[in-house]
Amino acid sequence: MYTAPQIMALKSKKKIVMLTAYDYLLANYLEKAGVDIILVGDSLGMVFLGYKDTLPVTVDDVIYHVKAVKRGAKDTMIVADMPFMSYQESIMDAVRNAGKIVKTSGASAVKLEGGLEACPQIKALVSIGIPVMGHIGLQPQSVNKYGGYPVQGVSGSDITRLIKEAKAIEEAGAFAIVAEKVLSKTAAVITKSVNIPVIGIGSGPGCDGQVLVTPDLLGAFEDFTPKFVKKYDNVSERSIKALGKFIKDVRNKRFPGRKYYY
Repeated sequence: MYTAPQIMALKSKKKIVMLTAYDYLLANYLEKAGVDIILVGDSLGMVFLGYKDTLPVTVDDVIYHVKAVKRGAKDTMIVADMPFMSYQESIMDAVRNAGKIVKTSGASAVKLEGGLEACPQIKALVSIGIPVMGHIGLQPQSVNKYGGYPVQGVSGSDITRLIKEAKAIEEAGAFAIVAEKVLSKTAAVITKSVNIPVIGIGSGPGCDGQVLVTPDLLGAFEDFTPKFVKKYDNVSERSIKALGKFIKDVRNKRFPGRKYYY
């Protein structure tokens, strides 16, 4: 299992792979497949709990799902998202909620969205021994501010701001940064501007690693598919067909056959 310092040491040496999981079964698959980091993202609000965005997710939701993931992936680094309003209001909130997540769930680290405004919280968490992953670019918890999910790092001022944020997050003590939906050439510049890994999602090949929401890449989540998602399977279609076969067998009295009962 990687530690935060070991992840930092991978920069420029190995492309880092991070994927999301929310339950025992999927976490077990990810560990067997060989991912470097499992993120218990607040994306669970959409792909697991059926909300329209990530905002309703609570600290207790994250803890519940991290515990399940930990049981399925005992030897993989697990990073837990800190949900909306669990850290933004004050440093004390950040310390209390991050401490609760790490202490009770078994997560190895937490992830916070935010640029300069999140740095005091990052610094405080690192100072008490909690590894932190930053998150810049598109920040889903700020969907109401953006009015959607726009590409980041397009204008000159935006590029300058993102580079400044990445450097500040590194200075605050984060061991890695997620760069979401940042223009590819901008993400590459950001990656070169800091000494910690930058893990991209929709931000091009110039990052130190990549992260996706696992149900997206498996084709298991049907509500929508972001442009940056490559579907490696169509689990939803195959599952619906399999379930349909079972339903048909039961109704036509083909299941259970003699082989399948006592």
